[in-house]
Amino acid sequence: MRAIVTVIRQDRTGIVAGVSTRLAELDVNIIDISQTIMDGFFTMNMVVEIEETGSFSDIKANLEAFGATLKVDIKIMNEAIFEAMHQL
Repeated sequence: MRAIVTVIRQDRTGIVAGVSTRLAELDVNIIDISQTIMDGFFTMNMVVEIEETGSFSDIKANLEAFGATLKVDIKIMNEAIFEAMHQL
């Protein structure tokens, strides 16, 4: 299953390393990544692939908890839901 991951926070060193390391630990593969700094805020969007054996809800909870420790806002959405929202 593919999903969209977004990360937002005031810019600082280590955000990409922290998030990508956690995704690897969860066996989530990064397919595409885009990042930029907007008015001092770091923003990153990723398309990821989650193995069928992984639980989306467990991965979502893990990433949100990890975001709190890294002091970033991490959201993940199933790609199918994201696409459906944008077809309205």
